[in-house]
Amino acid sequence: MGKKDFLKYLDKYSKERMRVRIDVKNGKVTDIVVQYETLINGKWVAVVRYDCAHGFLHRDVMYPNGDKEKQTLDFDSLETALAYAEQDFKDRWEFYKNRYLKKLKK
Repeated sequence: MGKKDFLKYLDKYSKERMRVRIDVKNGKVTDIVVQYETLINGKWVAVVRYDCAHGFLHRDVMYPNGDKEKQTLDFDSLETALAYAEQDFKDRWEFYKNRYLKKLKK
């Protein structure tokens, strides 16, 4: 199947979105990136990302100063992690955005 890249908008104004990349080999998910992005001052800004970079599944929480907080995750499969990440952003994007904006103002 290969790679799939797509966007999913989280709000009706198209200012909140999920960027998704899925790599599939022999019918099995082998890599994922699910990133929540928000539109700030006309630019898309990454706020939280789930991915397998660095050889392990984790969530990166980004801060306006460029710092990242890495949290290791443990799921039974990448398919489960993918579903979790997408649902997390659908449910909590407002929380993630508000936390980012508070850090931006400091």
